[in-house]
Amino acid sequence: MKVKAIIETGKDLDYDIYTDDESLDFMLLGQGKTIEEAKSDFLKCKEEMKQEFVAAGKSFDFDNLDFEYVFDTVSFLKYSPFTLTGLSKATGINCKQLSHYVTGYRKPSPKTILRIQEGVTRFAKTFSTLTLV
Repeated sequence: MKVKAIIETGKDLDYDIYTDDESLDFMLLGQGKTIEEAKSDFLKCKEEMKQEFVAAGKSFDFDNLDFEYVFDTVSFLKYSPFTLTGLSKATGINCKQLSHYVTGYRKPSPKTILRIQEGVTRFAKTFSTLTLV
């Protein structure tokens, strides 16, 4: 079963990962200073939930959960290997504005999120067909 695991940056600028799937009658949550720590905590939460289900005599195929990790914009900007200058070139959004999103000073509008998504996608497509000589 494919389940979306949303990666967000919390108010303390640490990472949170959680499930937001209405087909599940439980929620999983992981937290950490890095995405790797948050994923580890998230998967630990899954195992703890599995044990709770067994103890309560409930059945659910936890081993068949397939997580699709998706980023909120701030988490992507923080996690991205791109510099803000590179992201600015790819998206057409000012470096200072991107910096405000990374630090939590401002939140991007839906229109800006779309510009970032489109710019990064365009960049990825360009480089996926690139051949170096």
